[in-house]
Amino acid sequence: MGAQVKITAKQLSIGYQHSAGETIVASGLDCSLRGGEFVCLLGPNGAGKSTLIRTLAGMQKPLAGELRLSGKVMRDIAPRERARAVSVVLTEAMPSGMMDAYSLVSLGRHPYSGWFGGLTGQDRERIDWSIDAVGARPLANRQVSELSDGERQKISIARALAQEAKLMLLDEPTAFLDLPRRVELMSILRNLAHQENLALLLSTHDLDLALRFADRLWLMTPEGNLLEGAPEALALNGQFAEVFATENLDWDANSGSFLAHPVACLKVRLEGEGIERVWTQRALERLGFGISEDDGKAAFSLKVHKDVWEVERFGLIQNFENIESLIEWIRSVDWRE
Repeated sequence: MGAQVKITAKQLSIGYQHSAGETIVASGLDCSLRGGEFVCLLGPNGAGKSTLIRTLAGMQKPLAGELRLSGKVMRDIAPRERARAVSVVLTEAMPSGMMDAYSLVSLGRHPYSGWFGGLTGQDRERIDWSIDAVGARPLANRQVSELSDGERQKISIARALAQEAKLMLLDEPTAFLDLPRRVELMSILRNLAHQENLALLLSTHDLDLALRFADRLWLMTPEGNLLEGAPEALALNGQFAEVFATENLDWDANSGSFLAHPVACLKVRLEGEGIERVWTQRALERLGFGISEDDGKAAFSLKVHKDVWEVERFGLIQNFENIESLIEWIRSVDWRE
């Protein structure tokens, strides 16, 4: 994995300039992105994720601080040179018209050929590589207007890859994809970062996938700060809870996810092993129950076997043949009694 720093920000302030002055979204940001690294940018809505990506791409001027790209001050880099160094995939709808996917990907060669320059053999080789890299070969001859959201996203990323830039910035590329396509895309991007020595930053709201795939996380706080570190480090030190947790949402470091909880939480004494126990506990937590080690504090006891769920309540035992019937029983009981 490469160690060269591709982009570095020091005491960066981001936001918007307007006639009344300026609006600062976040300030004092220190961060760097290295080649061969897949980083996910997380944070609540309004924290400034999109603004940060646009600023790092050179599409918005920093309000203060220093931004360097491969050692050069960003504002001193000519647009064509920047276009060869940085590729961007935003959430805005891509141009389509009467254009097929191959033609759209070929626009990524514009920094090298210009609008009216013909494609060379090297250009076509890069375009073909980019299409294959995201698994979009079956889409190459189809009209962009006929593609699904997931297919268009692949083509957008292929176009960015065709630029041959070593820094790639993506703003919410998985936002409109179903779960299998989100997993597929995250896997593709991580592999590209590692294999092609790309410095790749992706903003997302999908905490679970970011924890599973990212080499590092950048975590923007509502106060306008930027925390960074390995996913496991941020999970262990409680910083996820500080940024995202609310009075109705808790960060569970054991499961690596957030759990919704009611104001008052009943307890269940749970026994069992295997995947059945794992999903039974998830169901109980979703229904508002915590797990207790003390029989005396439990609303009921539950033993999970492979083909039966055994409930004991008030000294009476009741068996359920599947988890759905158990859930129906839990919902049918008035737990206020």
